Amino acid sequence: MNTFLKRTLVVLSIIAVGLFLYSFFVENIFEKRLSPKDTVEFKLNDLELEVFYNRPYKKGREIFGALVPFNQVWRTGANEATTFETNKPLDIQDMTLPAGKYTLWTVPKDSSWTVIFNSKQYKWGVDSEMKPLWDPNYDVLDLEVPVENLNTVVEQFTIAFDNSTDNLLLTMAWDDIKVSVPLK
Repeated sequence: MNTFLKRTLVVLSIIAVGLFLYSFFVENIFEKRLSPKDTVEFKLNDLELEVFYNRPYKKGREIFGALVPFNQVWRTGANEATTFETNKPLDIQDMTLPAGKYTLWTVPKDSSWTVIFNSKQYKWGVDSEMKPLWDPNYDVLDLEVPVENLNTVVEQFTIAFDNSTDNLLLTMAWDDIKVSVPLK
């Protein structure tokens, strides 16, 4: 075997070991996440919507008003900031959300939630003091939606698109609470 090939194999081996060590110790890709990542998509004709978020579990905890305080901005999930992407402008409660990618923030309250579409992309949802990284200067649209009390408990935070009545809704549910954002 010639010297060039030996050196190439040694360099590639070092790179492979380095990538493995990085993924194991830094990214920890082999450990199951406490709040798994999920992506929800909706496609109809030429409209394409996508939400990326992390799904925490209830685990017997009191959620709204406790783990997720009332009247404070929430990253709407766990870990990374939740993102909402649309390829077409949307009409939301007589306001226009231009096509683009947004971070999705909420302010849960007892009887309604404020839902905020923010144009800034944040790598993570909170800072080292667990305060939301949300910057209101980048808010594109915010709206109030009523809280719907559920008869059953949703164990894992869930975001979905509901088009079952020909009225497209972005829904968020966790514990015994659900909110729906009408999209046109």
